[in-house]
Amino acid sequence: MAVSIHIQNVKKVYEKNTVIQDLSADIKSGELFTLLGPSGCGKTTLLRMIAGFNSIEHGTIAFDDQVINNIPVYKRNFGMVFQNYAIFPNMTVYRNIEYGLKNKKLPKEEVKQRVEEIMETVQIKQYQDRYPDKLSGGQQQRVALARAIVVRPQVLLMDEPLSNLDAKLRIEMREAIREIQKKIGITTVYVTHDQEEALAISDRIAVMNKGDIQQIDIPERIYSRPYNTFVADFIGHSNRFTGKVEEQHGSSTTIRMETGYVLTVDGVKPLNKGQEILVYVRPEEFVFTDSEHGMKAKVMVKRFLGKYIHYVVDCGTGTHIEVTADTSNAERIHEPGETIYLGVNARRVNLFDREKEVTILEGVERYV
Repeated sequence: MAVSIHIQNVKKVYEKNTVIQDLSADIKSGELFTLLGPSGCGKTTLLRMIAGFNSIEHGTIAFDDQVINNIPVYKRNFGMVFQNYAIFPNMTVYRNIEYGLKNKKLPKEEVKQRVEEIMETVQIKQYQDRYPDKLSGGQQQRVALARAIVVRPQVLLMDEPLSNLDAKLRIEMREAIREIQKKIGITTVYVTHDQEEALAISDRIAVMNKGDIQQIDIPERIYSRPYNTFVADFIGHSNRFTGKVEEQHGSSTTIRMETGYVLTVDGVKPLNKGQEILVYVRPEEFVFTDSEHGMKAKVMVKRFLGKYIHYVVDCGTGTHIEVTADTSNAERIHEPGETIYLGVNARRVNLFDREKEVTILEGVERYV
């Protein structure tokens, strides 16, 4: 049966280097929870603390109400899938999968039934008599997944499981993992540095940096409403402008951007007139307009990408701005050297306190 995982004020120190500092998170029963962040942010360290491979210097980790800090690895009921598959090269697919069950000394008929069921679930039954060197990377990863799940663990831990696969296989396997995880209903903690992968498969994402969690939320809100500038910069791409508050009536705020463009944004926390803020605009949040209503820009680069056209433009801010247009809606394609005028979709921009670099939009929480 799936369990919830409660991580409370945990700390991890290597020699004098604090890798995880006072970190807390609650992972729901049956959800696919992703730890996402750049290399060295502590995501794999945290996963290994859950597994018991790393000690915990402070705080607690619990499966439901049972604290597991002092429970040895072999007594923690979890399955683990690594990036290098870690399947036995001298065993067939079938023997690899049944290995954990045989160690539990289960009856032969039950072992056979479980192995047959899981091979059907992960769609590798046709390869049951093959050895690993006769399988593709994706097939080997399915074997590793089957072997981890067949013992019916409470928790499934996955450490960069797709990083060794090519781009096409990664997409195929992330869809397979998502489907299998939902079918089994197992609580899964998934580690990756690939933001697209995290957005595609997760129920919720914890974005990590320097041993701390910056934000926990569903993928849609992580992308559309980042809690701070680190999350906004790490997830996708955002163009960064400075702006000043011109006036505020209730939660409706008029902001003059450094380009001179004025926008009115609803749902903003109380601010002072003249206060400097940061305005983040994603490439797809620009709209093409006219000289009366838009900011002036010069097209520097045009890249036609089929469904989209990607522009790099100069708005006079000293930094090149990225703009994306949908070809199905574009009236025309603009060429390098051409002058254009851009407006901003005020409902989708993100605003941050310039000093604290934390959101100033109402209703955006750090942890959801």
